[in-house]
Amino acid sequence: MEHTIAAISTPNGVGGMGVIRISGEGAIATAEQVFFSVSGKQLSGMKGYTASFGKIIDEGEVIDEAVALVFKAPHSYTGEDVVELSCHGGMYVTRRVLRAVIAHGAAPAEGGEFTKRAFLNGKMGLTEAESVMELIAASGAQSARAALSAMEGSLRKRIDGVKERLLHLAAHLAAWADYPEDEIPEIDEAELKDGLSVCRRELQSLLATYDAGKIMREGVNTVIAGRPNVGKSTLMNLLAGCERSIVTDIPGTTRDVIEETVMLGNVPLRLSDTAGLRDTDDPVESIGVTRAKEKLLSAGLVFAVFDASEDLRDEDRELLELLSDAPAVAIINKSDLESRIDSDFIRSKIRHVVFISAKHDTDTKELEQAVAEIAGTSALDPSQGILANERQFNDAQKALSSIEEAWEAVSLGITFDAVTVVIEEAIHSLLELTGERVTDAVVDQVFSQFCVGK
Repeated sequence: MEHTIAAISTPNGVGGMGVIRISGEGAIATAEQVFFSVSGKQLSGMKGYTASFGKIIDEGEVIDEAVALVFKAPHSYTGEDVVELSCHGGMYVTRRVLRAVIAHGAAPAEGGEFTKRAFLNGKMGLTEAESVMELIAASGAQSARAALSAMEGSLRKRIDGVKERLLHLAAHLAAWADYPEDEIPEIDEAELKDGLSVCRRELQSLLATYDAGKIMREGVNTVIAGRPNVGKSTLMNLLAGCERSIVTDIPGTTRDVIEETVMLGNVPLRLSDTAGLRDTDDPVESIGVTRAKEKLLSAGLVFAVFDASEDLRDEDRELLELLSDAPAVAIINKSDLESRIDSDFIRSKIRHVVFISAKHDTDTKELEQAVAEIAGTSALDPSQGILANERQFNDAQKALSSIEEAWEAVSLGITFDAVTVVIEEAIHSLLELTGERVTDAVVDQVFSQFCVGK
């Protein structure tokens, strides 16, 4: 029998409400030791999905007023009896209620233990369980849609489609090999290769979404670079929505890296405003320039800023050469002034070029579109199901490798017995991905990344 667990399921801090969740066979009995309904009705006598108003009392002391919400197994998040005690938010009150619940028989829940129980009790698959944490951590609308779609089974359906086709091929191969005396249709090599090709294309399509999906969830390190006074700090402030960088007409004002995380469209950007790139005798500014160049080398994306009102200088050309193979957007700033810049030369070096006036404009749609195209998120449809983490990616990659090996084996005329073994390896990898055949170590690793209370 699983022990009864309890945890605070709302963030620590001051708030309108705090929730203490209790799950397990003894959840209702434990809650009855601390919650007393004003009507005198016992929680054990209530139906599932019903609530009662009362007080939390421990050792004769009233801790708070509360609402107890009862869920009866198996119709709960975890599949067990669950009671949620909703009291006034605040660190003292919620912790005091949790201590009282633990004192009356519950054990402190580990990180992700509620969702782990939901998985073990068959309430959701492993990919759906992982999407719970993705939804909690979502930083934008598109990443939230992807997580919600996965919770509803979109990724599982894509994997199941490939798995069922492979199972059909493996079953046909096994039956044909094991029962030659029966009238089982002979294996058609072209049909077998066609079936493997369909599975290969679907997994390739799924794997191709991973990098864009990861950027959508985790963001991309983005460096704002350029020579002094082209408008880097003004751009930083525009994107941040507040004055994060000091803006003056004096070259060299920004002497260190200033960082801020912003949402540009559906892509989170971890922005770094760097010192202007130029030769300088100022030792402090020189350190800033060195750090700026170091940031450029490790950036996932670069916003290269240029002054539209001036001719290109040597520092501008040097920056363009540095970015010849880097993912970058050329931002030609001060577009409200008379243009003197050689924009055609910039386009010959950087594909994506955007004109803005960071000082006067607030419209960043063109920049959003350029970033989405570079990140690959513009063509991403979260509702179709995408891979959420390295574990899923690795399992899908292993399945694809096995499918390609099977296809090659058929082409080389290797015996169907050997082909069947490789197809079964692909099926095993997909079963690991969905959690239908997974080790305890993998399960523990997945849920160890969850927050306590979920």
